[in-house]
Amino acid sequence: MIYYTADLHLSHEAIIKYCGRPFETVEEMNEAIVSRWNEVVRRTDDVYILGDVIFRVKEDTPLYLDRMNGVKHLIVGNHDVKNLKKQRFAEMFATVDHYLVIRDQKRKVVLFHYPIVEWDGFFDGAYHIYGHIHNNDNQANRIMKNIPNAFNAGLDLNDFTPQTLSQLIERNKQPD
Repeated sequence: MIYYTADLHLSHEAIIKYCGRPFETVEEMNEAIVSRWNEVVRRTDDVYILGDVIFRVKEDTPLYLDRMNGVKHLIVGNHDVKNLKKQRFAEMFATVDHYLVIRDQKRKVVLFHYPIVEWDGFFDGAYHIYGHIHNNDNQANRIMKNIPNAFNAGLDLNDFTPQTLSQLIERNKQPD
């Protein structure tokens, strides 16, 4: 199975307030993310994380990724660039890309941390999965909601669990 998620922001205390996450502490948030992830993802599943895994990795920062099921693939986000200089963080991923095109059940999927309004295969029914803009009520989110086949995989929008492409498609059909 292939799953997608974005903007975990593990160990980022300010993200709780910034995104209105329902957690009292960063530790509670981190543990809930790990738990919900493992309820969905099996050991052999592929998970594409579309950026912003951990806010800042320091030598003593728990990575949590080693406790999370699945083969993890990173699509680099703005908060990942510096973290990738830390070997123990970089080693958590089977692959690391800035932009990637994959096939998911014969469907072409374009993966990029940032939302883009037109992508490779746009006019041929290809899908675009992105993160970065969280659950904010802003111009970028309003624009992207009106673009067919573009899906925000942000954790805040998906019950804090990785989603399949079919789940993202179905969720996108639901009215806000």
